[in-house]
Amino acid sequence: MNRRVATITLNPAYDLVGYCPDIVLGEVNRVRTAGLHAAGKGINVAKVLKDLGIDVTVGGFLGKENQDGFQQLFSELGIANRFQVVPGRTRINVKLTEASNEVTDFNFSGFEVCQNDWQRFMADSLSWLGQFDMVAVSGSLPAGVDPESFSDWMRQLRSVCPCIIFDSSREAFAAGLKASPWLVKPNRRELEIWMGRPLPTLEDVVEAAHALREDGIAHVVISLGVEGALWVNASGAWLAKPPVCEVVSTVGAGDSMVGGLIYGLLMRESSEHTLRLATAVAVLAVSQSNVGIKDRMQLASMMSQVELKPFN
Repeated sequence: MNRRVATITLNPAYDLVGYCPDIVLGEVNRVRTAGLHAAGKGINVAKVLKDLGIDVTVGGFLGKENQDGFQQLFSELGIANRFQVVPGRTRINVKLTEASNEVTDFNFSGFEVCQNDWQRFMADSLSWLGQFDMVAVSGSLPAGVDPESFSDWMRQLRSVCPCIIFDSSREAFAAGLKASPWLVKPNRRELEIWMGRPLPTLEDVVEAAHALREDGIAHVVISLGVEGALWVNASGAWLAKPPVCEVVSTVGAGDSMVGGLIYGLLMRESSEHTLRLATAVAVLAVSQSNVGIKDRMQLASMMSQVELKPFN
């Protein structure tokens, strides 16, 4: 059976990734550059899925003035491209990792989507997204896209494809939740912002996840950084703890986890197996400068090192 996934990235970016042992404000900081990548959360998810053998189609918006890097990437990977080109430039995000593994982001502004382009996207995307087994909607909203209009699009999307995997933050996260997507994957900080309070313990995190499930969301997966990930659904809760590894860049780790989750769910694996796989894919991502799976044997080895247990 041929399984198909679409990923939507409304606000992609070129990621300039670098390593700076200790960022000192107001001083000249020397950065070891790890790469400039055509990226965006949904595009990262698509790269992981393509490496795992899944047919992927990508969509969203691209700025006309600097689209070439994205078009080249889609061509090289053999990914079907349904992006809508709009006037302006796709933004550049600078992501600096320190020796402590803390990542500092400098996210620049990019194109602005006019009302006509947004209406065109809504109509066009809803005409073709219904043919996919799952749709991943990831990332922030570009300038010009109203959160309420985004909520409306998400509701319409759910009517044509019930299996929506949603990964976003702040106002986009709150807006997307109104459509009760099938699976959401916030990190701990994003969940704290949504709850409006700190979540210092894993018990607090699980309680917040159940609050999301009460709104009709079937699966809640929370990425916890070095602590691993929690998956909460109707069957219970599981905690996956990753093995210790040398960190090159944490950029794209959450997106890689989403790719692993989608793959496991498509293959109808158990929640435990899927969470173990997704955690291993995320660990691989932090051990290299860009997302993707280069070695399936390495992935299998990493999966065997993930500690998984029910969380009561």
